[in-house]
Amino acid sequence: MNLKVIRTGKGLSVPQLVELTGLSRRTLQDIEKRGDCLVSNAIIIADVLGVTLDELCKEKAED
Repeated sequence: MNLKVIRTGKGLSVPQLVELTGLSRRTLQDIEKRGDCLVSNAIIIADVLGVTLDELCKEKAED
């Protein structure tokens, strides 16, 4: 899960992402720490960040 990389690349803090997604701070922190989440949450996050699910969820950037 590339949430932290994408979030920080867009200049967003966790509290800002909480506000934009409506997800709890704990949920977002757990996703960043564990690297997995519900598909429904991933869709919300990807929409807010303006990325695809593939970009959000893929393990490693392709060369």
